[in-house]
Amino acid sequence: MPTYLTPNRHGYSVRFSPFQSNRLVCATSQYFGLAGGGTLFVLDLVSNDSFEEVARYEWQDGLFDVVWSESNPNILVAASGDGILHIWDVNSPKAPAKILKEHKKEVYSVDWSQTRQEQHVLSASWDCSIKLWDPTRSSSLSTFLGHSQLVYNAMWSPHVPSCFASVSGDGTMKIWNSNVPQKASMTMRVHDAEVLSCSWCKYDANILATGGSDGLIRGWDLRSLAYPIFEQKGCEYAVRRVQFSPHYLSILASVSYDFTTRIWDFKASSEAVETIRHHSEFVYGLDFNNHIEGQIADCGWDSLIHVFTPRSLTSLSSC
Repeated sequence: MPTYLTPNRHGYSVRFSPFQSNRLVCATSQYFGLAGGGTLFVLDLVSNDSFEEVARYEWQDGLFDVVWSESNPNILVAASGDGILHIWDVNSPKAPAKILKEHKKEVYSVDWSQTRQEQHVLSASWDCSIKLWDPTRSSSLSTFLGHSQLVYNAMWSPHVPSCFASVSGDGTMKIWNSNVPQKASMTMRVHDAEVLSCSWCKYDANILATGGSDGLIRGWDLRSLAYPIFEQKGCEYAVRRVQFSPHYLSILASVSYDFTTRIWDFKASSEAVETIRHHSEFVYGLDFNNHIEGQIADCGWDSLIHVFTPRSLTSLSSC
């Protein structure tokens, strides 16, 4: 299993490139994100057991999330604890190509639009707001207010242009039309706890999953919101991130503060089909590789990045 150590930097987010199957980026912070600076590591997987560092970017504050451009293979957007979005060019690692500063508190989530009709970026912040950006402009296009507590995650729909979901410490998930910032299209209470993550199903435009500080993963159908369509149990502490597989309708992965990465099949069982314990601290970052079926990357506060294919997904890909 390829593993990369980020000395004195604690992992918060990892993302595979949408253009190159062997490239990924990891956003890290010093001192567990409580103080100090942050580093972005751009890495290429060059064999079954080794990485090559392509670029490294330093910032004065902790880095909490990162996303690749969907239109340029060399562009990254990172989010930091000083309320700034950074646009980086892999070919020019000395300084950000652009800095976007409007949020009043930490930016905890960043996402690039998934539909080809638009090239927009979302940022979600602990100042309780979400902002919409055109990466070519210096100021935001819109600000979305409505959550009463900090916003942990905002994610574009992979199916419907201008549609995104957000989740918050207020226990709700909101669905928005980015052209109508005045009010969310839908608001639903999804956990009796803080909601840290959300993910859209890649095969059904109406299904999302949420992960909460209650250790639960719940599935929601936007056509009928009275009850969750599934509830996955097993995480001992908060679910930091949940993500649907890009290759299977009912498969999800999650990472948790219980030091685990888990694989779930919501059609088969409410329990995890596999639990991976290869971190010794909180696991924060998670991503599926769109190019390689079953391959996952995760990262954690133990300063380790792992790239691997869980046994449960190996068996699926061989079917």
